[in-house]
Amino acid sequence: MSHLLEIDSLSVTFGGLHALKDLDFHVDEGEIVGVIGPNGAGKTTFFNMISGMVTPTSGDIRFEGESLVGFDPNQVTQRGIARTFQNVRLFANMTILENVMVSQHCRTKQGIWGSLLNTSGFRKEEQEIREHAEKVLGFFGSRLVGFRLEQPASVLSYANRRRLEIARAMATSPKLILLDEPVAGMNPKESVELTELIGKLRSEWGFTIVLIEHDMNVVRDVSDRVVCLDHGETLAQGSFEEVSNDPAVIEAYLGRPLEKKA
Repeated sequence: MSHLLEIDSLSVTFGGLHALKDLDFHVDEGEIVGVIGPNGAGKTTFFNMISGMVTPTSGDIRFEGESLVGFDPNQVTQRGIARTFQNVRLFANMTILENVMVSQHCRTKQGIWGSLLNTSGFRKEEQEIREHAEKVLGFFGSRLVGFRLEQPASVLSYANRRRLEIARAMATSPKLILLDEPVAGMNPKESVELTELIGKLRSEWGFTIVLIEHDMNVVRDVSDRVVCLDHGETLAQGSFEEVSNDPAVIEAYLGRPLEKKA
């Protein structure tokens, strides 16, 4: 049985420096896989290569059996992979609703002439896009709906900007979502809430998820498997308990074993 995403011997070199070296990785449909490691371990470069923002020096990235090497980011999104970023990237002057509607451009069928002529097909598709955007935003409860729909994204709190970025990824109708430090900058209460939402992304929406995260409580609570990177290579992989208690991981990253959840 083939994996949903499979990476073989992936390497990328910047000026002689190995950001990733002979990396093997896979995720199966329905899994949540946590990726951890110290700063500079190659985690964001890993996401950048999957999403088409960086071209690997060697190796292959296959999604549903098809190689993604050489694909542009928009082509990767069309194939069914969406991502968020460590630094939130929203259209600050567009409304919350518009931010999510525009993310669906990769799935639209009506072209520029339909828009210019305001055809019935274009109007129907526009209504469907709006309804899907409202459904996605409703996943986050009252935080992004109601009167907020027409507010600019710039007025949102940092935590709600994070939620909106996840909503944009959801709206592209992906099979796989890459979450880059989704709880970074959040307080403990916000982190717990978003951790629950990550679980619901799978249980209620059916998404497969790979997340990079430094908050080990989040990694522990949502991950089926954990992969630890260091200097662009896989240092350890397995269950959270196996990885968090691995001597090499403790030395390179954690500093001490982590307690199991009570």
